[in-house]
Amino acid sequence: MDPIQKELESRRKEIAKELELLFKANMKITDWDIPEADDRQAAKALLQILREALDKIEADIEAGKYDHY
Repeated sequence: MDPIQKELESRRKEIAKELELLFKANMKITDWDIPEADDRQAAKALLQILREALDKIEADIEAGKYDHY
């Protein structure tokens, strides 16, 4: 395993937990702002926002934005 993969693998659970915390925090905010909101619908919409953000990051990677980070 190369050093980058080894490093990221050692933090895999931490990264996943941080993403879950981001999701849950935004679900709480949505619930506070719109208590009557359909939670499943809100979760799906939030998931779509996260996917779009990840797609943008992926495009930025391909464009070389992070080559000299």
